[in-house]
Amino acid sequence: MKRATLWKVSVTTLPAAEDAVAELLGTAFGQPVSSYTDAETRQTVVSVYVPQKPDWSRAGRAELRSGLERVARSGLDLGPGKFSLERIRREDWAESWKRHFKPLEIGRVLLLKPSWSRRRPRKGQAAVVLDPGLSFGTGRHPTTAFCLRQLLAGRRLGEARSCLDIGTGSGILAIAAAKLGYAPVEAFDFDPQAVIVARANARRNGVLARIRFGRQDLTQLSRRVTRKYSVVCANLVSNLLLAERERILARLRPDGVLVVAGILSWEFGQVQQVFAAAGLRLIASRTEKEWRSGAFAWF
Repeated sequence: MKRATLWKVSVTTLPAAEDAVAELLGTAFGQPVSSYTDAETRQTVVSVYVPQKPDWSRAGRAELRSGLERVARSGLDLGPGKFSLERIRREDWAESWKRHFKPLEIGRVLLLKPSWSRRRPRKGQAAVVLDPGLSFGTGRHPTTAFCLRQLLAGRRLGEARSCLDIGTGSGILAIAAAKLGYAPVEAFDFDPQAVIVARANARRNGVLARIRFGRQDLTQLSRRVTRKYSVVCANLVSNLLLAERERILARLRPDGVLVVAGILSWEFGQVQQVFAAAGLRLIASRTEKEWRSGAFAWF
């Protein structure tokens, strides 16, 4: 029986450009991305795994090179910027995920772990089991981690708190919200495959019955709503946050918190200004690498 194979496209860069290169590869090849940084060389290898051999002609390589040049022109230090193509066995791919994805604690209340980890949660700690490679969102990206911390901060003991996850991806935020006691929890994504993956992850974590998932296009949602939420998570690109401000805020309770992420640091000022004009103030913010995230509440 012929062994199944994958094709691994890798770019060697520097940590400062890691997320931008990961976004480039993820968009170009439509697959989740992994990365690791060598402690001695301080170089980062960003990789994407695809089932079919990608276009590696002169034109195909030129397109990838052009994307890397755009990253460099944005002001990020790309470092070597070398890329490569490698054919590997699926078994090797699976083991590489296991080497690089370890359990991660968000505060002392939430534990994120892959299915192969034997790590047990502490007493009173909620565990979310989520394997990489299914859809965007494992909690390790700075923007996702910020959203998870804000879900912790947004809890009110003895008080019902609801959550809406816009652009749910792997479903990690909705799953964490359900584990942390939010109810009701709703989540949607424009990508139907992401919704399938999110539901499967929720089922695996035993919270599918507590989350309402749906395939929705944010740009087509009504501005008039009857249900508003205590916490709205919108891990989206800045241009979508700006264009759909009214639709997002229509779903936020008067005492609610809006958590926005996925924003490049030099774009955050405009996002803050636009939401401030709508009556929101910044109550928390974090900058990591080239990303900045924020939490807003009404004045």
